[in-house]
Amino acid sequence: MKLKERLDIYERLMRLDKPIGILLLLWPTLWGLWLSSTGSPNLMVAVVFVLGVVLMRSAGCVINDFADRDFDRHVERTRNRPLAAQLISTREALTVAGVLVLLSFLLVLQLNMLTIKLSLIALALAVIYPFLKRVFWLPQAWLGIAFGFGIPMAFAAHQNQVVPLAWVLLAANIFWAIAYDTEYAMVDRDDDIKLGLKSSAILFGRFDVAGVMICHALFLSCMAYVGVRAQCGVGYFAGLVIAACIAAYQYFLIRDRSREGCFKAFMLNNFVGAAVFAGIIAEFTWRMPLFSGAPLAR
Repeated sequence: MKLKERLDIYERLMRLDKPIGILLLLWPTLWGLWLSSTGSPNLMVAVVFVLGVVLMRSAGCVINDFADRDFDRHVERTRNRPLAAQLISTREALTVAGVLVLLSFLLVLQLNMLTIKLSLIALALAVIYPFLKRVFWLPQAWLGIAFGFGIPMAFAAHQNQVVPLAWVLLAANIFWAIAYDTEYAMVDRDDDIKLGLKSSAILFGRFDVAGVMICHALFLSCMAYVGVRAQCGVGYFAGLVIAACIAAYQYFLIRDRSREGCFKAFMLNNFVGAAVFAGIIAEFTWRMPLFSGAPLAR
């Protein structure tokens, strides 16, 4: 096999050709970095986290495809993935995942001991997630923890502690992940039922649309609480309003449960995360407090 063909397979295996997953992992990490540093993240810490997001999401995709290789070939959307199509051996795929994890760990070694310890939990979360859909009806909640664990790690890296508000921010991300990944699961629901897999889309049943919108509402409520407790003002809450509008629009895309509408709604969540981050940036650029609350570090 030519080098170009091999690199193309690696790109698809790590899903670098579909960056939405990287972005959905990156946004909550950036929220944590900026809030934990009151808008002035350490440059080295920020670089480590951003590179770590790309590496660990890529490793997670490889592990996910290894776990699902026998299922993916029976699903329309995934049957052409490299492992499902047998374009690469399982041994080679696991070697790629191992190299990515090793590089991530070498990066995190530049940070303090608390962050290093938390990174081991983050690794366990990422490795376990792909296997949950066989036994757990709400794997999307686990995904929310895995995708949001950069938040407590960011607080640990900047403050050498994980303050209570960091866990509220993580809870917000869990609700958000259940919302957007349920939309994603609605695309594959018929195939998942045939294969005996579990997902929130199957668990919620005919209340799937309501479940998505309730989780969006809980996500935004947690984020509003974070804003109040962190003494945020106009900039932060303007970002939340924009995020809420994008989330509300998703209702009109998923209400008829079409594959195209559900997938489009899922993709729009990139803009939800971006709107929240833009609000955080605006907050620390132009401070106009609306509330008085406990300082962020308490």
